[in-house]
Amino acid sequence: MTTHVPDDSTLRDDGFSAQLAGSVLLIACGALAREILDVKDKNGWDHLDLTCLPAILHNSPDQIVPAVKAAVEKNRSSYDRIYVVYADCGTGGLLQAACDDLGVEMVAGPHCYSFFEGNDAFAARDEFTAFYLTDFLVRQFDAFVWEPLGLDRHPELRDMYFAHYTKLVYQAQIDDPALTAKAQDCAARLGLDFERRFTGYGDLERTMADWA
Repeated sequence: MTTHVPDDSTLRDDGFSAQLAGSVLLIACGALAREILDVKDKNGWDHLDLTCLPAILHNSPDQIVPAVKAAVEKNRSSYDRIYVVYADCGTGGLLQAACDDLGVEMVAGPHCYSFFEGNDAFAARDEFTAFYLTDFLVRQFDAFVWEPLGLDRHPELRDMYFAHYTKLVYQAQIDDPALTAKAQDCAARLGLDFERRFTGYGDLERTMADWA
């Protein structure tokens, strides 16, 4: 059964819950909702339920750990197993420590850019001057990058933030020419070279298969 996904602004600010009395719960970042549900639906994994925390927590990593802990405790009694679909996401190892304490497994990797490409492949690139966007972050570029950094009001800050970057890498989860065009525009606005890599769902899909 295909699950309806809310719009990006809802996923960004409020999160999302698709709990249909399955036996396994995935607690995820709202920025991953479309990808997780696509993998779930195409494989017929109806026993997987999903609850997503607001994607905007991406901009406040210190809030991720308490939010995940609260979601695990709230749902623990209702599921046989719970998995956390966050990577480290800027928590400095605190999310992994919290998951260990809670006895739940999380996606491996430093961030979603790594597990979308595949953690081994991403680490091998050793790219320090690339700025990454996923499908969700391309769609939400203004809300997650342009406005929080103040570039809408003070474009001169671009050099302070991005002087050491050389290119914007768009990690495409799906083939969508409109998203590619928007990602190219993001690169142009930041004054960076543009590279598109089709990653698909990478280690996210492989991890979900193991859990399912």
